[in-house]
Amino acid sequence: MYGRVEAPHSNRRDLQNLRTLSVYLWEYRGRVLLALGCLVLSKLMVVAVPLLLKEIVNTLDEGTSDALVGGVAGSDVLLVSLGLVAAYGLLRLGNSFFKELRDALFARVRYRAMHRLSTRVLSHLHDLSLSYHLERRTGSISKDLSRSTSSLSSIVNLLVFNIVPTIAEFLLVAAILLGGYGWHYTLVVVITVVIYILFTLKFSGWRMQFRHEMNRLDSLANGRAVDSLLNYETVKYFNNENFEQKAYNQYLSDWADAGVKSQTTMSMLNFGQAALVAIGVTIIMMLAANDVANQTITLGDIVLINALMLQLFVPLNLLGVVYRGLQYALADMDLVIKLLELKPEIKDKPGATDLNIKQGHIEFDDVRFAYLSERPILKGISFKVEPGKKVAVVGPSGSGKSTLSRLLFRFYDTDEGAIRIDGMDIRDCTQSSLREVLGVVPQDTVMFNDSIRYNLAYARNDATDEEVKAAAKAANLSEFIDSLPQGYDTVVGERGLKLSGGEKQRMAIARVILKNPTIIVFDEATSSLDTRSEQTILEGLNAAAERATSLVIAHRLSTIVDADEILVLDAGEIVERGTHDELLQNQSLYANLWQLQQHEGAKSNQNSSDDNT
Repeated sequence: MYGRVEAPHSNRRDLQNLRTLSVYLWEYRGRVLLALGCLVLSKLMVVAVPLLLKEIVNTLDEGTSDALVGGVAGSDVLLVSLGLVAAYGLLRLGNSFFKELRDALFARVRYRAMHRLSTRVLSHLHDLSLSYHLERRTGSISKDLSRSTSSLSSIVNLLVFNIVPTIAEFLLVAAILLGGYGWHYTLVVVITVVIYILFTLKFSGWRMQFRHEMNRLDSLANGRAVDSLLNYETVKYFNNENFEQKAYNQYLSDWADAGVKSQTTMSMLNFGQAALVAIGVTIIMMLAANDVANQTITLGDIVLINALMLQLFVPLNLLGVVYRGLQYALADMDLVIKLLELKPEIKDKPGATDLNIKQGHIEFDDVRFAYLSERPILKGISFKVEPGKKVAVVGPSGSGKSTLSRLLFRFYDTDEGAIRIDGMDIRDCTQSSLREVLGVVPQDTVMFNDSIRYNLAYARNDATDEEVKAAAKAANLSEFIDSLPQGYDTVVGERGLKLSGGEKQRMAIARVILKNPTIIVFDEATSSLDTRSEQTILEGLNAAAERATSLVIAHRLSTIVDADEILVLDAGEIVERGTHDELLQNQSLYANLWQLQQHEGAKSNQNSSDDNT
């Protein structure tokens, strides 16, 4: 499946989540109270407008009546009418002023709350263990970040700018009708509003299936299009342009059908809402007309009641949209809260101290570890790396070599045994101080989509340009960078895709040289390179390893022949150990791997020679 859009889940804790996130708003409670005060004043002015209209109509009506019977109220009526009209204009202006002031006051509350929540989510994502990130897709993680911002913003907008004002206005209208015109007017309004809300929520909930289907098909269509473009060459290789186009077309055809149903049901919803409003207003006006005929109320009262009813139902027209938006926002908020409730697997102990490294002595003491309990990876690994020495770990794929570096960096904790640096168990020190003294040249060097200078200086943010260039030179990278039109300002592309494998490896080496750590891990740093590229960066590797304790996890045995000790790992156990020459004399697993790689290298060189001729 290329994509999936789900309906908001119902198994939520909305009230608890709202209380949890309210702390982000409560920091600015002064502004919140002022904004709510502006909201009340705005709504009072909104409701006062129809009241003033009533007075204007009654004044003009009385003036007309007096004129017809020969009265002399012309100038007085005109002055009173103009005064009322001026007050009407001021109420309109005041309503707009307090509404905009409410928005301005609440802007800092809303955006600062979004800012704090987003930074907390990003910090929490960084704190979560490697196992979490290995199981998540990049798109899902980025959506977690966007959810943290959008959910809080949407809920605040909907509650403060839609739902609360509508409730306030409804209560004011109900109070005016009940106080001035009797319970039967209020009863009609309440019944109409209740039926309107129930109908809108029920019908909106039913028609959401078509909107969900549209979203699902839109996601599938976009996913299919993007996937086919990302795999452009594969599509061309197999001549499958028409196949991809047909699949895309089918998704869009189904999307269009769902869109028609969505629009049709939206029209039905709008008509139903309009019918309910028309019925309610008609009944109210019939009551008002009867009271006017009985001279219980005035003509201005009819204008007032009609204006109040229409004014009340304008925000209710958006109830379906508000309801849907609130459902999605609450669902996203629930996911954000559940994300924040996830506990990092690897945490600093209470009272953990900084690692005070003096020599760089590494010790693995009977280390046992398994990603899954039923499949052990390391089975009692014990070895030491003396300060300034180079120890290499080799073995077949899946033997547990790279797991050693993950445990050393404390991306995972050992199940049994201990890893010590200068005699201190790495579980007793802070993770930050541990990683401060460690450097790594990984198998897959991933870069930020930024300049070469930025990516090199990422190892040490306070490094000067001279130090960055010196590290690049030590890694045999400066000549390549100088040949680029933009030099150190060259952008490397997403994940460093504009660089070759060898160039990225030399970038990683330059990073380590710039960081100058006490301990360096080379995690299969040359496994994906050809022989010529491997020889080019070996000088850089040796430069990086100079004056540091080195743990080399190697695939290519030719890169570790000078190691002080070589450990041969097989099925999670050390089956051989010694120098390169000693292991060759054993005629065991290491010797077999060496002979196999020598044979492959000779064959590769022969093929290269044949191609050149």
